[in-house]
Amino acid sequence: MDIQSILAAQGYKRQVAAVEPEAAAQGRSQIETSLNDFKATLQETENLAMDAMVSDADPHMLVQALAQSELAVETVVTVRDKVVEAYQEILRMPI
Repeated sequence: MDIQSILAAQGYKRQVAAVEPEAAAQGRSQIETSLNDFKATLQETENLAMDAMVSDADPHMLVQALAQSELAVETVVTVRDKVVEAYQEILRMPI
């Protein structure tokens, strides 16, 4: 067996592992984790904003939480735009 055959077999093995159901499930769990983190960030900011309106919460903490939630929203919007762009690129592919 020559070296090219061995390298081809190793490359095939890596590619097969990437499309197995476990790899897809792992990717899905990472997305779910990211979305749960996003939801938690927004919830914390909302709770802090309510506390600031009702009681004497630290305004610096409120500003920091608002900046963090703004960054999270911008990140999600950027990811969404990339997904839509990729989908549109797939639609433009010739059959």
